[in-house]
Amino acid sequence: MDCASLRAGQRGLSLFGFLFVIAMLAVVALLAMKLVPAYVEFFSVKKILASMAQEPDLKSKSNADIRSDFMRRAGVSYVTVVKPEDLKIDRQAGGPVISAEYEFRTQLVGNVSLVVDFAASTDPAAVRDIE
Repeated sequence: MDCASLRAGQRGLSLFGFLFVIAMLAVVALLAMKLVPAYVEFFSVKKILASMAQEPDLKSKSNADIRSDFMRRAGVSYVTVVKPEDLKIDRQAGGPVISAEYEFRTQLVGNVSLVVDFAASTDPAAVRDIE
């Protein structure tokens, strides 16, 4: 058996290929560890605003009452990025539209940061206009 026939039959991953795959998996894991909490919090904000929109007495609440209600619900849901003063409340004929626009910023490595913009609203059409 000569060397050419041995090489032709060999298959597998070289050491450099294996290290490259491990490095890519590490990058994906790092991004997931940084982004998953931001998206969990965003979906909590969306859930809070959706439940507030379902309240029958939302039209009669003042802006201060709406912000207080949001603060109470955010505390229960562990929402820390959006503060009550960050809410934008627009009074329309159909009732108030509550929206929150914010950015999530986290440091990845050294001076490299990851920034993600989020927008949530009690009116689904308002979020489409923002984006």
